[in-house]
Amino acid sequence: MFEGQPKGLYALALANTGERFGYYTMIAVFALFLKAYFGLDPGTAGLIYSSFLGLVYFLPFIGGIMADKFGYGRMVTIGILIMFAGYLFLSIPLGGDTFALICMLLALVFISFGTGLFKGNLQVMVGNLYDDPKYADKRDSAFSIFYMAINIGALFAPTAAVKIKEWAESVGFASNDAYHFSFAVACASLILSIAIYYIFRPTFRHVEGGVAKAGEAVQTEQELSPSETNNRIIALCLVFAVVIFFWMAFHQNGLTLTYFADEFTAKSSSGIESMAFDVFNLVAIIFIVYALFSLFQSKKGRTKTISALVIVLSCVYLYYRYTTLEGDVAVSAPIFQHFNPFYVVALTPVSMAIFGSLARKGKEPSAPRKIAYGMLVAAIGFGVMAVGSLSLPSPDAQKAAGDAAVFVSPNWLITTYLVLTFGELLLSPMGISFVSKVAPPKYKGMMMGGWFVATAIGNILVSVGGYLWGSLPLWCVWSVFIVLCLISALFMFSIMKRLEKVC
Repeated sequence: MFEGQPKGLYALALANTGERFGYYTMIAVFALFLKAYFGLDPGTAGLIYSSFLGLVYFLPFIGGIMADKFGYGRMVTIGILIMFAGYLFLSIPLGGDTFALICMLLALVFISFGTGLFKGNLQVMVGNLYDDPKYADKRDSAFSIFYMAINIGALFAPTAAVKIKEWAESVGFASNDAYHFSFAVACASLILSIAIYYIFRPTFRHVEGGVAKAGEAVQTEQELSPSETNNRIIALCLVFAVVIFFWMAFHQNGLTLTYFADEFTAKSSSGIESMAFDVFNLVAIIFIVYALFSLFQSKKGRTKTISALVIVLSCVYLYYRYTTLEGDVAVSAPIFQHFNPFYVVALTPVSMAIFGSLARKGKEPSAPRKIAYGMLVAAIGFGVMAVGSLSLPSPDAQKAAGDAAVFVSPNWLITTYLVLTFGELLLSPMGISFVSKVAPPKYKGMMMGGWFVATAIGNILVSVGGYLWGSLPLWCVWSVFIVLCLISALFMFSIMKRLEKVC
């Protein structure tokens, strides 16, 4: 899994981990912050939330065009600095009046523009590492590793957001003002990102783009005919059209799925179920998964011994945590968002092992086919939510019920996040890998930006969930996303031959 990869991959992945930790710390509480701090209704809060996500994923298109001209590394650096200014501005408590709202919106513009310069261009640099023929066959696995690194940051983010807010409240800050401390975490994480980027810059400097300096190697790019270029761009645009609806559905995790966690899910958990809400227990499980792979794949006795020791110690730790459980554990809505990154990190080696085995047999599905399968799996994920919501009232009725409100087990959401993560692993890292491989050399930044434009449109459409949230039965809300994912999958299969021609 990790063998034979260029060192630059790990440097770029770690730089991205720090930035993503800050971003997801903010996102974990942002929708609830909008409702509590400014008193916004779910629809308006959803519109602001989805518009911000839309900008975050649209602006990489602009950033990609700029990077194709001025260099990827330069845009990444400028992006980090602009993001830092935005998060710093967002960290300042200004009250809940109109002026504070305007300042908050301005901070979001800074964050989204900085992300636009940083996010896509960092991933282009990762892809450029694999233009070297000796690394070409490791491109898909590299993006899986890169995607896993993103989610390591996201794994700890919800816990960090909740704990820092609780700490701020404990030292005397009002509940609404305490949100700003969660946002301040992003400032610290960006400092770490820029430090990693520059310390390890020599390992990837050759893929930063821009004007080459004396003594630096210039990477040659293959020339494509106009027809080849057009075919590749059309294929990528067709994929972009499909992934819009995946992200529209998937990013309900920060909106309607968070509303569900806040309004319909039991506020406490006990027994073995409660252990899932402690991030350190999840980390122990991740250690077990990776140690098991190392135990069975390694050929060195020393490595096998260390792997076995890690498994034993992790199991002992989990047993100790279980035996020392006392009473119920409080469950806050934002904490559910750590399940998705946990599943990504834990399941990435499983996914890579499966596809690696299929590849050795010559049966590995193409990247476009994996994307289509991902859409089908996403539909199943919302099917789980539909089943779990059949006996529940509408959100409006739930609010009106007061003490008679109905709450369900957290396991419905935990299971949904598991299924959606399977879909995400099939679609997101494979989609990014597909773009980096297929994009015409002269338009790499633009095409990677195009992937994020599709994501942006999907994120803008996330607000649909906010507007559906109200008088409609919950199963109807989830059914909308089921239908959209199924239609997208069918469309993907209908154009599969065309897409596979350019792979």
